[in-house]
Amino acid sequence: MIRFFLSCLSLLLIQSLFAQEIDTTAEDIIDYSQFGDAAGVKRYATQKVLNQTPNRIVSVGYEYQTSYRFPIVSENASQNFNSNRLAGIRAQVNVPVVSNTKLIWQVGANYWKSTPDIEEPINNTFLSKLNKNGLLTTGINTTLFKPLNEKNFLIVQLSADLNGVFENFDDIQSKALTISGTALYGWKQSDKNMYGIGVARTYRAGQIIYVPVLLWNKTFNDHWGMELLLPARGHLRYNISTSNILQLGFELEGNQFRMRDDGNGNSVYIQRGELKPRIMWDKKLFGFIWLNAQAGLRYNWRFDVMNEYNARKEANRIYNSPMSHPLYFSLSLNFVSP
Repeated sequence: MIRFFLSCLSLLLIQSLFAQEIDTTAEDIIDYSQFGDAAGVKRYATQKVLNQTPNRIVSVGYEYQTSYRFPIVSENASQNFNSNRLAGIRAQVNVPVVSNTKLIWQVGANYWKSTPDIEEPINNTFLSKLNKNGLLTTGINTTLFKPLNEKNFLIVQLSADLNGVFENFDDIQSKALTISGTALYGWKQSDKNMYGIGVARTYRAGQIIYVPVLLWNKTFNDHWGMELLLPARGHLRYNISTSNILQLGFELEGNQFRMRDDGNGNSVYIQRGELKPRIMWDKKLFGFIWLNAQAGLRYNWRFDVMNEYNARKEANRIYNSPMSHPLYFSLSLNFVSP
């Protein structure tokens, strides 16, 4: 799986560099004096506001959650466990395939592995498999930003992820796949203010839901701003400088994960959602390389183990876990866009 992800990353980066080389060459030979008065050129909205945090093209990081209680509760009984930590690698790539004033099209891939460290003895087959293999998410995504004119724009985002507790490749089946998407219509009021409304199909809370979406990126002055994509995330931004940024806010994360055998020969589906209030620091190191550091609380929104794909009824629940809420820390290195 890691080898597949790295291969996709290499191909996408090569395509991006090749496309940029072609665009640069074309620009060098165009005589803009032939186009007449610039006042007659149609203008289009851009995808960012002033002082906004840079878009990540490649990101590789590590997240660590401190110890927490991990009870497993069923209809007839409950068991109490403790996990010393939850940790894993996170990597993603989002490469612009087309990037001009009329259209920005990005294609990406992601890899995220989180493995607990549950204290022995573990007299529960489900938790033993989870402790050994961890939760894995890997997938692809695409995003279109289409400006209609100087004031209005569309954003469409789609993603497909394989999620599960995978022991081998035979565990990767269609019911380990989740499809998410968002569609937005927006207004660019100025270089400091843009907003949009839309709808999303998402698994961020663990279960599949359809929710209205609000995008609002606004820069108040040289130091203060906000970046919202509700209900997924929202941050208040403070620009110490253009290359040194602090943010305070939250993100809602989650997905549905398939486990092929819970010990009784049955497939189960882990609906995992977590809310992360946090503080983030983005700092330019050199060139287009930035450091991102995060610290916050991992609040357990949902941990339900269901007996059917995309189940929502109480009757489908096998286990749930009212686990405690540990602190978490994250570091990543990012190659960002100009």
